Amino acid sequence: MKIRLLILALLAISVAYAQSQQPNDIIVKAGQEIAPVQPTMWGVFFEDINLGADGGIYAELVKNRSFEFGKPLMGWKKIGDAAKEGTMTILNRQSASTANPRFLRVKRENAGNGKLGLNNEGFRGMGIKKGLRYDFSFLYRQPQKGIVMQVELLDEKGSPIGSATVNPEASGDDWKTASVSFVANATCLKGSLDIWFENEGQIDLDMISLFPADTWKGRKGGLRADMVQMLSDMKPGFIRFPGGCIVEGIDLGNRYQWKKTIGPVEQRQQIMNRWNVEFAHRPTPDYYQTFGLGFLEYFQLAEDIGAAPLPILNCGMACQFNTAELVPLDQLDPYVQDALDLVEFANGDVTTKWGKTRADLGHPAPFNLQFLGVGNENWGPQYIERLKIFTKAIKEKYPYIRLINSSGTDPDGERFDYLNGALRAMGADIIDEHYYRRPEWFLQNAARYDSYDRKGSKVFAGEYAAQSDHTVSVDNRNNWLTAMSEAAFLTGLERNAEVVHMASYAPLFAHTDGWQWTPDLIWVDNLRVYGTPDYYVQKLFSVNKGTHVVSATSNQQPLTGQEGLYVSAVVDKKSGQLIVKVVNATPEAKKKNILVEGVKHSGTAVYITVLKSEELTSENSLDHPLTVLPIENSITIKGNKLPVVFAPNSLTIVKLPYRK
Repeated sequence: MKIRLLILALLAISVAYAQSQQPNDIIVKAGQEIAPVQPTMWGVFFEDINLGADGGIYAELVKNRSFEFGKPLMGWKKIGDAAKEGTMTILNRQSASTANPRFLRVKRENAGNGKLGLNNEGFRGMGIKKGLRYDFSFLYRQPQKGIVMQVELLDEKGSPIGSATVNPEASGDDWKTASVSFVANATCLKGSLDIWFENEGQIDLDMISLFPADTWKGRKGGLRADMVQMLSDMKPGFIRFPGGCIVEGIDLGNRYQWKKTIGPVEQRQQIMNRWNVEFAHRPTPDYYQTFGLGFLEYFQLAEDIGAAPLPILNCGMACQFNTAELVPLDQLDPYVQDALDLVEFANGDVTTKWGKTRADLGHPAPFNLQFLGVGNENWGPQYIERLKIFTKAIKEKYPYIRLINSSGTDPDGERFDYLNGALRAMGADIIDEHYYRRPEWFLQNAARYDSYDRKGSKVFAGEYAAQSDHTVSVDNRNNWLTAMSEAAFLTGLERNAEVVHMASYAPLFAHTDGWQWTPDLIWVDNLRVYGTPDYYVQKLFSVNKGTHVVSATSNQQPLTGQEGLYVSAVVDKKSGQLIVKVVNATPEAKKKNILVEGVKHSGTAVYITVLKSEELTSENSLDHPLTVLPIENSITIKGNKLPVVFAPNSLTIVKLPYRK
């Protein structure tokens, strides 16, 4: 009798439970953890494209400060009625200083002949802020004291808005540093710098520099604080650097070489940025890499914002879209050694060669490097045979380093199929997949990783961006449609966190007056910065990362587009929160119940963040940066049943505090 009563009671409970559910409710089994979410799940990809470094996050205001551009005086203009033939000449030290051979010689023989000066236009102008200190410095060589320099900041109309005087001492044959600071008395978006030479004499000049005082963490010669803050606000799990195609270079001579980007800035060998000549539709002949933002600064940036460093190194292959140059296999050793030395530079004890180099540069503590990319968007058997050599050498010396390997340029097709198969056969740690596709591709591929091998190689969604027009189109826009479609795709990445360990949008930064590629995550001019709708999507996923994926289904199926809904869910065991992400990619509101199983709602407040727009074409801009912006509210409920109305064309984040 007791057994019969127990069965009847259980039946009644199950019937009541079934009646409490609607056929299309979202069932979240918060008590059953499927897989951990990696700390590196959501990160950022940095490449010096679109004036991302020089003219962007690297706060130097003087363009061509060391006269090493293809045209030595590009960015400079001789000014004054005394600027005659022979008063200013470019000299080349050649082998005496291979990293920085050129310098400017100024000769002024008769002070009564008029004014003699130079103007620097900056990177699409200089952004100047009223009341801010500016630090002017230069290297000089002056046989005897004579020349006096007047430094002036000018606004767009040519009116002075800040000035200082520098009176360099005699230095004989030695190069010395001189500097002066002054405060600007007005704000302008596109200012410039004048340097006037007074009195008589001769002076050699190099590394003429101007930095604002409000750099990130106040570091002299540092990074633009508002741009770094945008990254820090995302709480990224990693930062991938330095690219991107600049890793490969147009040819091998143009490739990125990390050892040439550390040490004193005047000894870092500048090269042409490969985006200088890449696109005829956006020519940028003044685009070079000074490497003021070099590998030490990249590692420091990662440390500052709490992100794991993820450097990518050349694998002995130049860009296959350009020259496709290859290093012969029997000459690959220097490239492999660069990779081994980089790990020692990042992690080595100060008693090691490269660990000591890091310490001598001011950072004795190791950077705890765990990831290293070998090659960028390379493909074909020539990549695999070089990759095997790198993998063997790195794993033998540093078995804990997880290697990132390229799956080529596309998420499907012959290149991808070959590489994906070859890399998985090698037991690759992490395979880097790239997706530059139209929004509908992202909506259609939310289930892409549902069938991937749970125990095989992991995936790095290394470069993703929905293209509103088509790839490499100047008409691509960062609108709400592209962002919403990406959000739908990201629910699929999160739901498959057992397979996908990392993801990042690309490219990261773009200057409104100096871009080569669009769309981009964050846009800037010389004074302002704004996040696109795509930025807020990635940020919402990143700051609501959670620690473990849990099941979220409707009709016992994951939501990957049914009824236009895309859903993923995680729990954050550190904060005791269940976080459900829902994309409604339809023009109609959807009313659903979220039924939470396995945990108990520990309070009455549920926090709901909504990112949406009534118009799919809505964009943010410098003048209207908050057109598409997340809005957070809270609702009061009791129990584990949450009735939620998902707005048309929206991303909704639902956060519920819980206890088991």
